[in-house]
Amino acid sequence: MSNPSTLGRRGVPAPSLPKGDVLGTYDTYPEASSVVDRLSKAEFDVKQLSIIGNDLKTVERVTGKLTYGRAALAGAASGAWLGLFFGLLLTIFGPVSTQSLTLVGAALIIGAGFGMIFGIVTYAINRRRRDFTSTHQVIASNYQIIIDPELTAKAQQTLAEHPAE
Repeated sequence: MSNPSTLGRRGVPAPSLPKGDVLGTYDTYPEASSVVDRLSKAEFDVKQLSIIGNDLKTVERVTGKLTYGRAALAGAASGAWLGLFFGLLLTIFGPVSTQSLTLVGAALIIGAGFGMIFGIVTYAINRRRRDFTSTHQVIASNYQIIIDPELTAKAQQTLAEHPAE
């Protein structure tokens, strides 16, 4: 038996699938979202609605071959952002100086350099395991709007009275 965490929020129920009637099934999330938006604009109590994505799938789209140049460039870009962040922190919380812009620029360049080195080393270690770049998405094959059964008829009437624009 496990005890509930003392660090968690109180009064928040455990995650569960919403129960109720299916108001509609849509191919894309924007279609389902627009129906909820139409109901909201018609002053319908949308707190009783849920959008559920069914049959989730992970899609990985290959975007290209990973090379030392790409690894170095990606590492330099992420390192530059980190360097910029630290440079701005030092400027904001450090002593007031006329060299603030120089400090931010130096931190950006140092961060980009370390990021580039880290990117190249990481690629060299993982080279034969993953020689391509890609993006990941989680998509659903359809989306259902679930509603409290007591409000189904009212929601259908509201949607009939307020057609899509």
